[in-house]
Amino acid sequence: MELLGTQFIGNTTSALSKHTFHGVDPKTGDPLSGDFHESTEEEVDLAIVKAERAFKEYSQLSGNDRANFLEAIADEILALDHSLIMRAENETSLPFPRIQGERGRTVNQLRLFAKVIRKGHWLDARIDTALPDRKPLPRSDLRHLHRPLGPVAVFGASNFPLAFSVAGGDTASALASGCTVVVKGHPAHPGTSELIARAILTAAEKTNMPEGVFSMVQGQKHEVGAWLVKHPLIQAVGFTGSFKGGKALYDTANRREIPIPVFAEMGSSNPVFILPGALKEQSKTIAKSLVGSITLGVGQFCTNPGLTFIPDGESLLFEESLVEHVKSSPAGTMLTAGIKDAYQQATSELTKDPAVTDLACGEESEGSFGVSAKVYKVAYQDYKSRPEWAHEIFGPASIIINTADKQSLLEAATALEGHLTATVHGTDEDMLEYQELFQILERKVGRVVVNGYPTGVEVCDAMVHGGPYPATTAPQTTSVGTNAIKRFVRPVCYQDYPNSLLPDALKNSNPLGITRMVNGLFTKEPLQ
Repeated sequence: MELLGTQFIGNTTSALSKHTFHGVDPKTGDPLSGDFHESTEEEVDLAIVKAERAFKEYSQLSGNDRANFLEAIADEILALDHSLIMRAENETSLPFPRIQGERGRTVNQLRLFAKVIRKGHWLDARIDTALPDRKPLPRSDLRHLHRPLGPVAVFGASNFPLAFSVAGGDTASALASGCTVVVKGHPAHPGTSELIARAILTAAEKTNMPEGVFSMVQGQKHEVGAWLVKHPLIQAVGFTGSFKGGKALYDTANRREIPIPVFAEMGSSNPVFILPGALKEQSKTIAKSLVGSITLGVGQFCTNPGLTFIPDGESLLFEESLVEHVKSSPAGTMLTAGIKDAYQQATSELTKDPAVTDLACGEESEGSFGVSAKVYKVAYQDYKSRPEWAHEIFGPASIIINTADKQSLLEAATALEGHLTATVHGTDEDMLEYQELFQILERKVGRVVVNGYPTGVEVCDAMVHGGPYPATTAPQTTSVGTNAIKRFVRPVCYQDYPNSLLPDALKNSNPLGITRMVNGLFTKEPLQ
């Protein structure tokens, strides 16, 4: 499929700017085919205006109609077949099986949200019927429902060109909720972004969606993202990326005359705590699997473990095994020159610090954006005085912190900022001894992992991919799993409405057949 390099504004293409950019092959640093036009402010405005017009119709469609749209998007993505996977592989240097698996995850996310909106439980329909004879005051008929916010801006992520990008979880959940979407494609994979955008628009046409339900603009300039967030018709923002980028969008949104929510997932160091019993009994096993988690995807997952706290005294065998596996870790290619440079700068600063021991380095890197895995060791007392060591290093690097005793380990957990995950390895005896650790971690992260590893985020009903600031800007939400839909809705109460004007989910006859809370009890029965 020939790439156009334009903006996709509803059903039309546009290329007003003469400024263009290219995708880059991370293995060689060479530009890839395709000239992609920078979006102009005029094009951004037109996309958002179309999204607002479409919202008036799209938000009123049935859950079944929107579900058909999501399923059609999944079908169109699959129809792209090898052309999509090859372009994504060329733009990211991610291996073929990884791209193939990510395509499957993207398609399954869309289909999962289709099931969710057909079931209707996410609407949180509640009815408190009128009590006209109640004393001393009667009660009105009150009905509650979640309604979509309006047009949403979504920013594609660099490290997941499919699952967290143009048709990723933010777009899928926003469209499922009834919101229209304007995506800013990530400049690291513009060709992949275009292919997916065209698949979405084909699905929209086949399912008779209103024009403007989806648009995509592209650009390397930060101004493009700022225009989206500043626009008065945009009602929410979904973002996955760096702390710097997410915080900038969050600040921009809060400087608006009418601030809007920004659901930014901004990275994490994902601390791991290895308790004494586990360290003594499973050192080699844990060390091997931990290195696998650190280096998975060249460390370019937001859930790679960047900090590991271990008790002093029993750590020698663990460290020896860790060194062995790190040294045999193959070099990897990072997604962009900027990500590689940031990784090298962060690891170089650690190496220069006399309090840091270079524990191990992986095989030497090759290629334009190649890097090696690196693991460092520090004493807890030095770690306490260097708060910057707790910040995420995006890439295959991790710091091992030796804690002198239980109190030091609990102190370290208490001092943590917000993270996406925390992991604890321990025996049954350890778990009883360290119950306080779990109480601390519940307040620090969105997901606590026991005797496992944080990489690998299941898309399901129970998943929480979020956490307290600075991991995210909205700790009460998740960007993965079916609860992600709740980011893009707000509750509306309908008081003494005529039955004919009520949304179907609240009508007396319950035409959708969904479970509702009626006078405090869950039921599917219609109201008499």
